[in-house]
Formats: sequence, structure tokens, C-alpha cells
Amino acid sequence: MNELPNHKFNTILIGVAFSPNLKNNIFEAMRMVDFFDSKMIIVHVGEKTKEKEDNIKELISGFSDDDDEKVNVIWKQGDPVTVIIETAKENKADLIMLGAIPREDFLKFYIGSIARKITRNAHCSVLLLIKPSEDLRPCNHIVVNGLKDEKTRQTILDSFEVAQNLGAQKLTIVEEISRQEVKVIVEDDQSLLKDTLIKEQLAKKEDLRVQHILNDVPEDLKTGILIKTQSIFGKRGYSIGHYAKVVAADLLIMNAPQRTTFLDRIFLHDLEHILSELPTDVLIMR
Repeated sequence: MNELPNHKFNTILIGVAFSPNLKNNIFEAMRMVDFFDSKMIIVHVGEKTKEKEDNIKELISGFSDDDDEKVNVIWKQGDPVTVIIETAKENKADLIMLGAIPREDFLKFYIGSIARKITRNAHCSVLLLIKPSEDLRPCNHIVVNGLKDEKTRQTILDSFEVAQNLGAQKLTIVEEISRQEVKVIVEDDQSLLKDTLIKEQLAKKEDLRVQHILNDVPEDLKTGILIKTQSIFGKRGYSIGHYAKVVAADLLIMNAPQRTTFLDRIFLHDLEHILSELPTDVLIMR
């Protein structure tokens, strides 16, 4: 088994606009830097002015004595998507942080077109925040996708490291199973029984697969965390998002999507259901 790195995110990048959320976004990013003992890159796509520069300096002051070493502020002109992605690559960022946009009723959140393009095309992990806060928001419960996919094993392994750094107390791995796998039309008691038995068999099979992955997680990363597995039947992406919302998870961790293809424009892949209405903060792992 390959050893896990000391921490997943060595360099964290946040793109900022001078909006009402500027302070909250920077405070969230600075806390992540502290949690993961990382370096931080702040990128503003737009004109550099003394007023903007002083504003950012004031916000980042006081987090640590070595702010000058920990924080690098970059000012660039150009297309926001290209600038953020290229700057992240040039500086070998492990994580890009982006803010979501509240809908009109302020109870639902989505990400705009710029953030969506960055999420799809970034080379590294992306954290989407629905309600960035000046004050610390505890991360008690993390939900992680456990779907059958070549990326899932690494995502689950990494999620334990994230959980330890964020101080999470509970981690639930959700195995989404498509209803199409059941292949039973419930018409009477007999077909209902058959449907139930097939679902139980599929759930056991999925649970066994996830347990094999959990056996590879170092014991010290499991310490202090209540670990659960949960099988749910439904549409992939939508089901886990709904589950995370119902259990009031503080963070949902998902595999990164495959590179966008023409077919993605016709058939929404799993992550699109979540991006269209974020159930909680979402971390997309790469």
C-alpha cells in the first residue's frame, strides 16, 4: 500500500473579487491554510490599485507572524477562467477555493459559469463554499462518494486526511446504486420481495467493496472518526447530494469529473446535479 502524504494541500489558491464576500472568502481560505499548514495564493483578475492592495493586506494581517512567507498576492488581467487555472498550474496549487452564488430565496446555492468552468478544467482539487463566513464553521460530518469508479479509492483515502485536518468527528461513505441495476418492476407482493432481496444483495456487494478500501486507510487517520457506510438507490449525483442535505453534512467530497466531452453537453454527468444546486460545501478531489 502506498503511503499517504503528510497533508493533501500544500498550496491553496483563492480567486477574489472585491465584492461584499471578500472578507469572508479570505478568512475561510486563511483558516484552511492554518488547518493544512499550507501556503496561500490570492489571485485578483483585474486592475491593481493601492486601495485594493491595502484592503487585502489588512484582511490577511494577524493570522500568523510569517504572513509574508505564507501568502502571495497575484494581480493579473485577462479571462478569469484562464488566469485562475494557469496561475494554479504555475504555482503548483493543490486546491482552488471558489464561492457559490445564492439564489433569490437565499436557501439554495449554485456556482456561476466562471466557477463551473474552473471546476471542470482545473488540474487540482476544487473547494466550493456555499456560505463563506468570517467566523469558524465547524466541520463535524463529511459525506464521501463511494461509487464504483477508478478514482473512488484515492478519494476515500484522501478524505480521511481531510477529515483529520478539519477535525471532523464523522465520515459517511455513500454508495450510490442505480435503480436500473435492480431490473425489477414492482407489481405485487412477490415482485416487491424480489426487489427487496436484489437491493439487499447489491448493497452488501457495494459495502464489501468499500470495506476493502477502508482496510487500506492507516489506523491513525481513522482515530477519533465515526465511520459509516450507506447504500442509496437513485440517480447518481442527485441522490448523494440529496443525502448530504438531509443529514446536514458540513462537507461533501466527490471524485473529479472526467474531462468534458461533447457528450457531456447532452448527458449531464454525476457532478452536474450537485453543481446546479449545492447541498453543502463541496470538495472535488483530484
